[in-house]
Amino acid sequence: MDVIHTALWVSDLERTREFYIDALGLDENWSFTADDGVENVYIGGEHGEFQFKYDPEGGPEIDSGSMAHVAVGVDSTDETFERLVEREDPAVHTEPTTMADLGVRVAFVEDPDGYVVELVEELE
Repeated sequence: MDVIHTALWVSDLERTREFYIDALGLDENWSFTADDGVENVYIGGEHGEFQFKYDPEGGPEIDSGSMAHVAVGVDSTDETFERLVEREDPAVHTEPTTMADLGVRVAFVEDPDGYVVELVEELE
């Protein structure tokens, strides 16, 4: 068994692509439009994906506060954080910090819909 993807509703698919692909550096793996017109875009890496769902007719109200955060593994928390701040100017919840007891360096920022994204760099 394995976790395959997490589905999230988004209000602006292009802004979501800019944040997760252009600024964060993830890949768009595949996409499709369902019979009901909802666009589904899968963005991720080797071990899992986000399924971003966008309804051009409006879709459900987005409640980003009901989820604590999503985590993305990065090569360098500091470099990724700086690139996101420069390109997207996201709300910052926690600037890069080292959690030595867990062996990681993390930062927390918001995506365009207010979902909190944790950047996680595993330290050696």
